[in-house]
Amino acid sequence: MNPRIRKLVGMLAMLVFLFFYVVAAITIAGHLPKHPAVSLVYFAVVGVAWGVPLFPLMAWMNREPKPKG
Repeated sequence: MNPRIRKLVGMLAMLVFLFFYVVAAITIAGHLPKHPAVSLVYFAVVGVAWGVPLFPLMAWMNREPKPKG
């Protein structure tokens, strides 16, 4: 696949993933106890954890194209 197309597909996949991730994170946060410590821990974890599922996608996007021949 052309690297430019791969990066475009990856960027669109990231945007879709992040949209649903944020919606899920906000929905779950609404069901948590209203305690500042709980909110602090939850949003610290959720704020860092979004990148973990995207590592394979970013590796795929930036992979060098296979040489032909």
